[in-house]
Amino acid sequence: MFYQKKVIIFDMDGTLIDSVGIWNIVDRELIAQLGGETLPELHIQQRRDELLRSFSHAQDAYIEYCDFLAQTYHAPFSKDVIRSMRYAIAQHYLKNVIDFKPDAHTLLYYLKEQGYQLVIASTTSQNILNIYSNENDAMRQKVDFEKTFSLILGRELVSKIKPHPEVHQFIMQELGVQPHECLVVEDSLVGVEAAQNAGIDVITIRDTYAQTDEPELRKRSIAYFEDFNRLLLHVKEELGQS
Repeated sequence: MFYQKKVIIFDMDGTLIDSVGIWNIVDRELIAQLGGETLPELHIQQRRDELLRSFSHAQDAYIEYCDFLAQTYHAPFSKDVIRSMRYAIAQHYLKNVIDFKPDAHTLLYYLKEQGYQLVIASTTSQNILNIYSNENDAMRQKVDFEKTFSLILGRELVSKIKPHPEVHQFIMQELGVQPHECLVVEDSLVGVEAAQNAGIDVITIRDTYAQTDEPELRKRSIAYFEDFNRLLLHVKEELGQS
C-alpha cells in the first residue's frame, strides 16, 4: 500500500481534522441569520455536499453555495456578503475549536521521517488553511505545517474542485511523480472519486459524518481504517518496523 510510494496526499476537512460537524454548526447559524428555518445538522451537511458536488465545475463552488442560500431564504444580501457572513461566524471555530484527529499528527511525523513527501489537497480556501497553520494554537503545537508538507493546496489553486482530478494532476506535475507513486488519504466519496479519476490509489479514514457512505467507501478504497492509530500500525507493519 505504501511500498514504492513517494507522495502521500491528504484531504483536510474530515480527514486530518474534525471539522465537518463544525461547518454544519456554522451553516446552521448562517441560515438563522438569513431568516431560515432551523434544520437538522445532518440535513444541512447532506444538502451542502450535494450542492458543492453539482457546483464542482464552477469557478467558485462555495460562492455558488452562498448564492443558493441567498435565493432559498430570500435574503437581502448578495452572495459575496453571505460568504463574508459565513466566514465571520466560522472564525472562532477555526482558531479555537478545530483540531487534528487523534494520532493524525503522529502519522504525519512518522511518514515524514520515512522520506515521504506529504501534501494537503483541500477544497477549503487557502485563507482558512492559513488560519489552521498560523493561528490555531492547538494544531500549530502538534504540526509545523511548513516543515511537514511539501505543498498545501486550497481550492483557489484549481478551477475545478473534487471530484474533478485537477488538484491531483497539479500535484503530480509539480512534484514530478506518476499516479502509481502517489497515495491519497480521504474521508468522503467525492474525495475518493477525485483520486480515482486521477488514477491514484486511495485509502479512507472513517469520519463520523460520512457513516452513511461507509459501505461505498469501503468498496471503492483499497483500504478502510477506523482511525489514524490503526493506520499507523499498518504502515509500520508494512514497512517492517512494527
